[in-house]
Parts: sequence; structure tokens; C-alpha cells
Amino acid sequence: MNISSVIVRARPEKLAALRAGMAAIPGVEIHTESEDGRLIVTIEDRAGSSTADAFVQLHNLDGVIGVSLVYQYCDDGIDQEANP
Repeated sequence: MNISSVIVRARPEKLAALRAGMAAIPGVEIHTESEDGRLIVTIEDRAGSSTADAFVQLHNLDGVIGVSLVYQYCDDGIDQEANP
């Protein structure tokens, strides 16, 4: 299991389109956003999609100014216990 928390800085006029773009990325969840274009987002590994892939996809969305990693947690033991 790999979970990351990021802050996305985006152009405020692009927030509606960004929400839709982020919803299409597996494992990405928006937790809150501000009117000035800051979003707090988590990224969780999904089958066939890593957090690193999602991080790159966030960077490539139209209107994103930057994506900053705030926290990252990895525990390979949890995956092994869930999938013996």
C-alpha cells in the first residue's frame, strides 16, 4: 500500500475542469479546495496504477501550476497480508 498527500496549486478559473480531470485518475481523491486554486488531494495505489503515475498525471492536467508532495506512506506488508 502506498498513499501520498499532495497540495495542487491551480489556476482558479480552471478548477471545474480540474475536478473532472482529477476524478478520472485512479486513486486520486480531492479532500478540500480554496477559491484561490489550492487543493488538498490524496493519491492511493490502485491495481494497474501507481501513485507515481497519478502524480505525473496531476502535473499534466491543464491549469495545474504545481503539485507538492506533503506526505507519503508505504507499507508493503499490508499488501501481502491482504493478498496471501
